[in-house]
Amino acid sequence: MAEIKKMELLAPAGDLEKLKIAVVYGADAVYFGGELFSLRAGAGNFTIEEMKEGVEFAHAHGAKAYMALNIFAHNEDIEPLTEYLNTVKEIPIDAYIVSDPGIVMLLKEINPDAEIHLSTQANMTNYVTAKFWAKQGVKRIVLARELTFKEIIELRKEMPEDVEIEAFVHGAMCISYSGRCLLSNFMIERDANRGQCAHPCRWKYSLVEEKRPGEYYPVEEDGRGTYILNSRDLCMIEYIPQLIEAGIMSAKIEGRMKSIFYVATIVSAYRKAIDAYYADPENYKFNPEWMKELKKVSHREFTTGFYFDKPTNKDQNYQTSAYTRDYYFTGLVKDYDPETGYAVVEQRNKMNIGDEIEVFGPYTDHYVQTLTEMYDLETGEPVESAPHPQQMLRIKLDKPVKADFMLRKKR
Repeated sequence: MAEIKKMELLAPAGDLEKLKIAVVYGADAVYFGGELFSLRAGAGNFTIEEMKEGVEFAHAHGAKAYMALNIFAHNEDIEPLTEYLNTVKEIPIDAYIVSDPGIVMLLKEINPDAEIHLSTQANMTNYVTAKFWAKQGVKRIVLARELTFKEIIELRKEMPEDVEIEAFVHGAMCISYSGRCLLSNFMIERDANRGQCAHPCRWKYSLVEEKRPGEYYPVEEDGRGTYILNSRDLCMIEYIPQLIEAGIMSAKIEGRMKSIFYVATIVSAYRKAIDAYYADPENYKFNPEWMKELKKVSHREFTTGFYFDKPTNKDQNYQTSAYTRDYYFTGLVKDYDPETGYAVVEQRNKMNIGDEIEVFGPYTDHYVQTLTEMYDLETGEPVESAPHPQQMLRIKLDKPVKADFMLRKKR
């Protein structure tokens, strides 16, 4: 009997540290951008040397690494892009994520063996278009986010069998069709389709009548006004079986500009859910603890997007564009001595003796303890409080941990 191919868990890697954390916490693959030509100019992104190190790290841990080249190029981009592709072609990148047909053609000319994945920016919404891209040599299609399960199932039946489907399952949603937004470019000349989106969909708006300049009429849900373009965050962790049964082979998490705490928490929760399904599909049950974990990182209210039907007013947040932040990320474990039970911890937010903290790591459940002992690593002196960013500490932990475990506390 042939082994069932598991759905890939694909995580964002905004910089080298996030790439390593994503892989350690269970991502099957990561996607990253170079310093040029990806759609997240605000992320840390990768130098050529960091790219080499990141791809090597991913491969050493059995994960794949995909490079985002998904801008829509202007004329002035072509020459530097050509030089860039010639520079990176020797790096064993597993696939390139591309949206511009010209870049697809250019990539094939420069690196004929490159695997090409079609970005969600290309707005792939039907099986005829899927067949077109398959003829261009595309091996995987990242679906437009505006498709329902019903459409995805039909599309999968009509698509070439050797072309895979990837779909976003978690993270920020864009008010514009699959992220092809003009608002940012129009309002402040920062082109969303070239990686510089200022997220004007999260701003607060009022109504102005043409002949009454300066008179602002609030578009109100209540006295606080409204954010009429502000979507909730996508979250599909409760629907792992449906994602798999629809033929989705890669479950993609949005968030190259998010923190390592975000990446670790989201990847860990989805890893547990996906593994639980494949361990026993017939008896699989969703564990509410996975959802509780997701809510411990900065997030907006959740939605299932278009998967079950077109979104309604319930999928928008009209009151605020603010995030829910119930937990602080307080420390990253760098080392641990099992004989003494002390961990070397890099501080990420203020900690105090007496704080109740949660400790979690890859493929584990969190546990709760009270901070009782904390020492400055450099001086060896005991400290009651650790207020300094990235202060190195020696902390007594109740249970064994490893490097890259994390500490958090409730606000």
